[in-house]
Amino acid sequence: MAKKQSDWQADPKQIARVVNGQHDDPFAILGLHESDGQWIARALVPHAQWTEVRTLDGKSLGKLEKRDDAGFFEGRVAIDRFQPVIYHAGNEGGEWDVVDPYSFGPVLGPMDDYYIGEGSHLRLFDKMGAHFMTFEGVEGTHFAVWAPNAQRVSVVGSFNDWDGRRHVMRLRKEIGIWEIFLPGVQPGAQYKYEIIGKAGNLLPLKADPYAQQSELRPRTASVVADPTPFAWTDDAYMEARKSRDYRREPMSVYEVHLGSWRKRPDGGFLSYDQLAEQLVPYAADMGFTHIELLPITEHPYDPSWGYQPTGLYAPTARFGDPAGFARFVDAAHNAGLGIILDWVPAHFPTDEHGLANFDGTALYEHADPRQGYHPDWNTAIYNFGRKEVSSFLTNNALYWLEKFHIDGLRVDAVASMLYLDYSRQPGQWVPNKHGGNENIEAIAFLQRVNAETYGQHPGTFTAAEESTSWPGVTAPTYAKGLGFGFKWNMGFMNDTLRYMQREPIHRRFHHHDLSFGLLYAFSENFTLPLSHDEVVHGKGSLLAKMPGDDWQKFANLRAYYAFMWGYPGKKLLFMGQEFAQREEWNEAQALDWWLLDAPSHEGVRRLVSDLNTVYRELPALHGRDCEPEGFEWIIANDHANSVLAWVRKAPDAAPVVVITNLTPVPREKYRLPMPAAGRWIERINTDAGWYAGSNTGNQGVVNATEGNEFGYPATAEIVLPPLSTLILQFEPG
Repeated sequence: MAKKQSDWQADPKQIARVVNGQHDDPFAILGLHESDGQWIARALVPHAQWTEVRTLDGKSLGKLEKRDDAGFFEGRVAIDRFQPVIYHAGNEGGEWDVVDPYSFGPVLGPMDDYYIGEGSHLRLFDKMGAHFMTFEGVEGTHFAVWAPNAQRVSVVGSFNDWDGRRHVMRLRKEIGIWEIFLPGVQPGAQYKYEIIGKAGNLLPLKADPYAQQSELRPRTASVVADPTPFAWTDDAYMEARKSRDYRREPMSVYEVHLGSWRKRPDGGFLSYDQLAEQLVPYAADMGFTHIELLPITEHPYDPSWGYQPTGLYAPTARFGDPAGFARFVDAAHNAGLGIILDWVPAHFPTDEHGLANFDGTALYEHADPRQGYHPDWNTAIYNFGRKEVSSFLTNNALYWLEKFHIDGLRVDAVASMLYLDYSRQPGQWVPNKHGGNENIEAIAFLQRVNAETYGQHPGTFTAAEESTSWPGVTAPTYAKGLGFGFKWNMGFMNDTLRYMQREPIHRRFHHHDLSFGLLYAFSENFTLPLSHDEVVHGKGSLLAKMPGDDWQKFANLRAYYAFMWGYPGKKLLFMGQEFAQREEWNEAQALDWWLLDAPSHEGVRRLVSDLNTVYRELPALHGRDCEPEGFEWIIANDHANSVLAWVRKAPDAAPVVVITNLTPVPREKYRLPMPAAGRWIERINTDAGWYAGSNTGNQGVVNATEGNEFGYPATAEIVLPPLSTLILQFEPG
C-alpha cells in the first residue's frame, strides 16, 4: 500500500518555525533527507515562485512544491546519495541559482571538538570565524561562532539580505559552537551573527569575535577576509630572529600611534603602505630597533587609541586591509626593524555589537560586576577562568605572531588583571578561594600565554605594563613567574620625571630620585618607558615638563635622554618626543614636524639618533642591561652638585662611563674616579653645538691617569658642561 504524501512531508508547524526563523536545528528539516530509500529536498528560497533541484553540474533532479508563501519548497528528488545540490529558482523578474548550504556536512570534526572542549586548541584562528575555502568541491565560506546559551544563531550579511531566517547554523552541542558552510560567499562579504537568546529574545547583531577583517568605523560588520597567503620577503630576518636573546641585545623602541604620526594633506589617515614608505625608513634612520604600535586591533572609538578593541583578530580598517598591514611589517623587517603590538587582554568595551552579553549571557565576561566590570574604563573584564575565553585570548596572541610575523607583544594593564581589588573599595571585589586579592585565574592565563608564545615562536617576546611590585613578572613560568620577557619600569619613569621637573636649585634635596632605582634595577628585565601616557591628559610634553627658560628646557631634556640611554634597561620613547614636541599629544592631529626647522628641535632629534647609534655600537651599554654585572657606581652621592656617574660593562667589551650634571653650572676640572687609566673618547656630549648646546666640553677626549685615593684604578679631571650628560668610551692602548 502506497504511503500518503504527508508521511514524508514536513510538519506544517516545523515549516512555520523555519520560515519564522525560530527553528533551532534547521539541518533536521532543510537540505536532503532520506526516507524509505527515497530522497526528499527541502529549501527556503525567499521571493521564488518555483524551484527545481539540480546537481552541481546542472542535471535536473526534480521540481519542488511550494509549501509556504515565504519561500519554503519541498519534494522528492531523483538522487541516490547525500551530496551538494543547487536550487534553480525563479519568479516574474527572472531566474537564479542557490547552492543549498544544508546539503553540506560539517567542516569541524571530532578532534576539533575534543581539543576545543579541553581548552587546548591552538589553531582556533583557522577554525573559528569566517574562512573562505573549497569544501566538497564548492567555493564558499565556513562560519563558526561560540554561543552555547543561544536558542538559535544565524549568519546574516550582504549575501542574504541580512535575513536571519535564511542561514540558521548547526549547533555542535558538546562545545556550544554553531557552524555553517555557505556556498558562494566570497571574500569581502560583510556579515554579522543574529542570535536569539535562550529566553527567545532577539539580541543586537553581533560582530564575529574571530573576524580577521572588519568594516571601517562607524560601520561595525565583520568582513570575510581574503585567504590568499601573503608573500613574505623577510626570511633572513625571521631566521636570524630565532637565536636572539633580547636581554643582551640593544632594544630601543619607538612607540607610535599610527593615526597621528603623520596625516595626509587632507587630514586623513596614512595607509599601511604609506606608513611603510614613511614611518619605517624614518625609524630605521633614527637608529631605533623596534616600532611599538598602540593597539591596531579593530576598535570603534578613535579617542580610545585602540585600548578598547572590539575586533581582536582584525587589523583596523582605518589604514587599509590585512594584506596592507602585512606589507608594513614586511617592510619593517627588511629595514631591520622589529614590530611590537600593544595587546589588550585585560578588558573589552560594552558596545552592543561586541563581546558583551554575547549570546544573551555573560559569556566572555564575569556575570558578577564585582569581577566582570572595570570601574576605571567602563569596560567588561574577561572571565580568565573559563577555558574558552582563555583559549580565545591565547590563540589571539599566537595569531598575531604567526600570521603577521609580529616580534613582540606589549601587554596592557597587567596590574588590573593581577589584583581582584584593583581600583576597588572594600566590598566591591570578591576574594579568591584563599581569601586573597590575587586573581589566580588571570595569573594562570598570563603564564599560559607567555609559555605558548615563547614555545611556539622562538625569537619573539612579551613585555608587561605592570605598575606594582608584583614579584617575578619576568621570571620563567617553570619558576612560578609570570613568564614575561620584559617589564615596563614605571618606578624609573615616575622617579626620574619627578626629579627632572624640579628647579635645579632644589635637586640636591631629591638626589635619591635618580639613585634609588638602582636598588631594584636588576630584579626584573626592565624597559625604561617614556610612553604616550606621560604626554596626555594635561601632563604636557616632555619638553614642557622641564624647568627654566627655553634654553634650559632643551638642555634638561637632552641631559635626561642621555641619562636614560646610559642607564641599565631597554629604551622606549613615544613619537614626537625625539624632536621635543612642544604640545602634548593629541590623537586627532599630526605631530608638529615643522618644529624641526628650529635648531633646538633638530638638535634633540640628532641627539636621539646618536644615542641610538652609540647604544647599538657599544656592547657595554646593552650587553648586560638586565644584569648587575653590567653596572657599577662611580659617584652616587654628590648631592651638592647634582652629579652622578657610573660604569657600564659587558664581557669582552670596552667599558663606558656615563656622567650627568643636572645643574646649570659648568664644572671645570671635576675630579672623577675612573675604571681604567688611558684615553676615553667623548662619544656623547649633550651640550655639543651639534645638538644646539653651548659647546662646553673636553675637546672630545678625556685622559685618565693611574691611581686614586679612594681605591679606583684611575682618576680624571674633566669639564662637566651645564645641564648635560657625557658618555665616554674607553679606547684601549
